[in-house]
Amino acid sequence: MSFPIASIAVVNSVLFGVYSNTLLALTATSHRERRAQPPSYAHVFLAGCTGGFMQVYCLAPFDLIKVRLQNQTEPRARPGSPPPRYRGPVHCAVSICQEEGPRGLFRGAWALMLRDTPTLGIYFVTYEWLCRQSTPEGQSPSSASVLVAGGFAGILSWAVATPLDVIKSRMQMAGLKHRVYRGVLDCMASSVRQEGLGVFFRGLTINSARAFPVNAVIFLSYEYLLRWWG
Repeated sequence: MSFPIASIAVVNSVLFGVYSNTLLALTATSHRERRAQPPSYAHVFLAGCTGGFMQVYCLAPFDLIKVRLQNQTEPRARPGSPPPRYRGPVHCAVSICQEEGPRGLFRGAWALMLRDTPTLGIYFVTYEWLCRQSTPEGQSPSSASVLVAGGFAGILSWAVATPLDVIKSRMQMAGLKHRVYRGVLDCMASSVRQEGLGVFFRGLTINSARAFPVNAVIFLSYEYLLRWWG
């Protein structure tokens, strides 16, 4: 987990930075002015989709390395057992480049882009809508409103994202297992043939349980940092 922890600040700064600046370009209003002149949901959705699309370029290599390391099952310190394939995130990145070429670091990026672009549009729209429902017009949302709105926005976005997240992870692991998918659709068809439609919702429960606290804190931090820095 050291690699995603170190990279999450970069990925979120790209997402929220692109989102805020796209919204500024679309509405010509600052963060403070948006409470008195709230942007349309169409503008929020477009800004969220733009942020989701742009973050893929940063997220794809980090996410691939995280998935490969999490799926590494060799025992670490058992006498006589084979050593782990990857000794850490840097060794994992170097090994992928050597075995699969630099493009290997972006394996599954198409599925990641298809997952994040619309999902993050829905994510920000859900957050904005819930904040507006619980906040008097023209005022900033309370900390409690931000926490609840951010948490439920995270749950809804992961409910939408989980099917493509499953496909993305399978494509990322395909290089390690020497299995070749011809693309996102081929991976989806192969998964359904072998395991049925339920395969698309594997991990939904744990993703949702994680999404509420994580996204509640993310949005609370985002709101307070923007208020402090004007």
